[in-house]
Amino acid sequence: MDEAETIMAVQRMQEYIDDNILRKITLKEIAVAAGYSPWHAARLFKEVTGKAPFEYIRALRLTKAALILRDGNEKIIDVAMDFVFDSHEGFTRAFSKEFGMLPSKYSQHTPPIKLFMPQKVFDTYRAFHKGEKAMNENNTKSVFVQVIERPARKVLLMRGKKAAEYFAYCEEVGCDVWSVLSSVKEAMYEPIGMWLPKHLIKEGTSQYVQGVEVPTDYANNIPDGYEIIELPPCKLMVFQGEPYSDDDFMDAIDEGWKHIEKFDPSVYGYQWAPETAPRFQLAPMGYRGYIEARPVKAIN
Repeated sequence: MDEAETIMAVQRMQEYIDDNILRKITLKEIAVAAGYSPWHAARLFKEVTGKAPFEYIRALRLTKAALILRDGNEKIIDVAMDFVFDSHEGFTRAFSKEFGMLPSKYSQHTPPIKLFMPQKVFDTYRAFHKGEKAMNENNTKSVFVQVIERPARKVLLMRGKKAAEYFAYCEEVGCDVWSVLSSVKEAMYEPIGMWLPKHLIKEGTSQYVQGVEVPTDYANNIPDGYEIIELPPCKLMVFQGEPYSDDDFMDAIDEGWKHIEKFDPSVYGYQWAPETAPRFQLAPMGYRGYIEARPVKAIN
């Protein structure tokens, strides 16, 4: 079996699990989705995802349950039953083991926790095995530009060591920071990857970080390894490219960067102001195009 066949089989198993997460799932069903024997399917799944199928299913169920407890008023026993746990006690034990706290405590205080956010393995495979396909340099694409204002706010973030971009950051701190940031109930906006201005970079830490913006009165727990910094009000010029195939997300980012580097903000009556706020990017999602924001100030 070659690498592509393995990845496709595991992707089919992931999709089957996603579609059936609210009911009992058997190894035989997962194996049928993969097209292999139960033993072989389980081995491939663990080899590629790092988790045995039922470890993966339980972690995914617990994360989905945590989000419901964070955002709703459902009874813990009802959530437990919805996610195929046999009892309140069994759910409580599993939740406590996964997140380090009782579900009742989490429901009351909703501190940031490390959610399980599995990467679809075929998406990762495509990102690093794009073949010989190249972009047509003469194909002009439109980029939507707008100026927005951000209020005074705080950012819950984790710093790296030397990273200046996403992949180096993941090598330094791991790729699960996003899972914690995504759990923050008080978040004003979605999590972002940021390039900090010089005055916000601590000695021996990275320019690129990941964080989530929260209100200035944020007073919830700060997870180990994270910190809070304050940001003043600012203006940001936001660039949004055209939707793209998920196969082509690296090309879409490169194209966005080339456009921004050539862009003259004075056309809108602004100039770049890199020291006033972090430059940031949203998680690349093909349906909405690549989105990046850079700080600006009005030309007097």
